[in-house]
Amino acid sequence: MVKTTNPKERCPRCGQGSIVTDGSTGENFCGKCGFVITDKISEAGAEWRSFSNEGESKSRVGVPTSLAMHDMGLATIINPQNRDATGKPLSASMKSTIERLRTWDSRSQVHEPIDRNFRQAFSELDRLKDKLAVGDAVIEKAAYIYRKALEKGLVRGRSISALIASALYAACRDTETPRTLKDIGGASNIKRKDIARCYRLLLRELNLKMPVVDPVKCISRIASKANLSEKTKRKATKILQTAEEKKVSSGKDPMGLAAAALYVACVTNGENKTQRDVAEAAGVTEVTIRNRYKGLKVALDL
Repeated sequence: MVKTTNPKERCPRCGQGSIVTDGSTGENFCGKCGFVITDKISEAGAEWRSFSNEGESKSRVGVPTSLAMHDMGLATIINPQNRDATGKPLSASMKSTIERLRTWDSRSQVHEPIDRNFRQAFSELDRLKDKLAVGDAVIEKAAYIYRKALEKGLVRGRSISALIASALYAACRDTETPRTLKDIGGASNIKRKDIARCYRLLLRELNLKMPVVDPVKCISRIASKANLSEKTKRKATKILQTAEEKKVSSGKDPMGLAAAALYVACVTNGENKTQRDVAEAAGVTEVTIRNRYKGLKVALDL
């Protein structure tokens, strides 16, 4: 397939002919004098090539590999159609052989106990992903942590659901995604205490170094739940930044501190929100907001 790339673009050699692209060879050349400008071009379109027998199938070659699959997405798939590469039907003897291969292929995928463990854990992780609305990067990190835990034998004698939930919480902490233990406990239907115990085990045995949670990251989440204005969010962010500079935020619960900063911003901007409204949106108590509010008021001279 030959096409003109840009009619206004001229050949740098003769200055008269227009630039022509040959789609089969990947060459850019002059349509008049034949001067080859580039001999290779990168294909910007999608990979529309497929080797199925059902005509042209506009699909890519398969799903990308992922740590959140029990086989990392590298499973063997034997085509269910009993035809060879040329499209001819298989003979009776070959058909029975292929059917036997299909049976053993499906059995071998979950034959090992480790594969069954991964299947159960990653199906739970997929369910938590939808409930907590976290990104693919967090899920990949959680799957990586769980695989490391299984390698060290930490899953033996413990709940798979609790360990995958704690791995997800560790991934959220590592990627600075604002999800609390309470959120993950509610989504997984496991006690917060059990998830915290498994989380401490992962930190201790895998030598994980978790960053300190930034309260500023929690502001957007609380503000969207409480229907607060953008002006209040910006004011709360400034309050927290000032508190961090004065070392007031050290050792405080980030959710409680963010909620108190939002309440202070509401009072400053005259936005009509009570402590209960902000507390329910943040998932903390009103007492926590009052205590953090007093601390911020004294430290920042509000």
